[in-house]
Parts: sequence; C-alpha cells; structure tokens
Amino acid sequence: MTPSVDNDAALAPWSRAEFEQQLRAMGKSYHIHHPFNLRMNAGQCSPEQLRGWIANRFYYQFIIPKKDAAILSNCDDRATRRLWIARILDHDGYDDYQGDAQGGMEAWTQLGEAAGIPRAELWSLQHVVPAVRFACDAYVDFARRAPWQEAVCSSLTEMFAPQIHKDRLAGWPTHYPWVESEGLTYFRSRIPLAQRDVEHGLSVTLDYFTTRRQQQRALDILKFKLDILWAMLDAIEKAYPT
Repeated sequence: MTPSVDNDAALAPWSRAEFEQQLRAMGKSYHIHHPFNLRMNAGQCSPEQLRGWIANRFYYQFIIPKKDAAILSNCDDRATRRLWIARILDHDGYDDYQGDAQGGMEAWTQLGEAAGIPRAELWSLQHVVPAVRFACDAYVDFARRAPWQEAVCSSLTEMFAPQIHKDRLAGWPTHYPWVESEGLTYFRSRIPLAQRDVEHGLSVTLDYFTTRRQQQRALDILKFKLDILWAMLDAIEKAYPT
C-alpha cells in the first residue's frame, strides 16, 4: 500500500512576500462584498435597517476588548503584550474618554446616538440577534483556546478594513443625512489604527507560520474570521429584510 502524502507538508513554503500576497488575496471574502453592505453603501437601507446594523455591530465592538484580553492572557512574549494592550485601550478608552481617548466603544455609541438609538438602549444589547451573538462569542472563544499567534492571525481582517470605513465616510453624509455627522467619528478614527494594527499582526503571522502546512493553517484561520463577519451580516439581513 502506498503511504498517504500530506500535500501541504510536501510543498515548499511560500516566501514572506508570497505568503503576504496569499493573505491579502483573502480580501475577496471580506464582508465589504456582502449584499447588505453593498445596499448600505448605495443608500438603500431604511432607518430601521441602519439602526439594526448599528445595534448589532455594537456587540462586535463590545467583545473586541475581551478577545484582545484573551490573546494577552495566552501570550508569553513581553514585546507583543506591550503592543497588544493598546488595542484594549483603543476600544475601551482611557482617562476622561474625550477626544482621542474616547475609544471605539464610545465612538460607536455616538454613532448609535447620531442615528437615533439612545445610549442605554444600545448598551442593553436588546437588539442583538442570536446569530450575531453566537458568531461574536465564537470569535472570543477561539482567541481563548488558540495559540496566541493564531489568534493574532485572525485579526488580519483589519487589512481590508480601511476601505470599508472610507466608503462609509464618503457615502453616508449624502445617503443618510439624518445621521448626525459627529457620529461618523468611529469610521474616521479606525483608518490609521487599522493600518497600525495590521503592521504588527502581519509581522507576527509572517514570522510564526513558516512551513507550507502552517501557512495554509493561517489562511484557514483568516477565512474563519472572514466567515464570522459575513455570518453577522447574513443574520442582520434576515432580521431586517427589505
């Protein structure tokens, strides 16, 4: 009997440049291409649908600091911890929560208020549909259980995020003039932060996943995270039909 061959193990690893290209090519599965997001960018969402998206997406903001804390708890590399802790502050905020210190959760709360969702209503999570909660909680669970380098790899969906924020900044003032302009601060603030986070996350990933089998594992992890973001929009689209 001919022994089975692990095709990934038999293949030579990609170079760093080739591996990065493979990772970036995964952007074809980013939720920027989801039908709900395309309709939102085209100004085709009703106020109810837009508020539903904001309220459900807030749960993702809500769990991100927990995800990052899970990565920190598993990470034995001091230099990485010193960089990664900034991500928690990026979302939770610090000091007086004013200006650059407000954090992503506060900025998203302002988006909700600008769209007509009271703060207490948003933070109650009463509008979060079960499938969105399940997807987000699965992401946190992955970060708790996986090696920290794999959890870092899952964060590389940030590679594709700047464009989705730019699209909203360009289109929302025209398509959704009833959303107060102050509420768009979140999208504006995340563009430079995403670029900073990608630089670090990509460095960790390129250093850690060095065999072809490991590199394929990294692509699978990134696809898992892309599927989470896509599944969230599937659930929101179903909850707020056209």
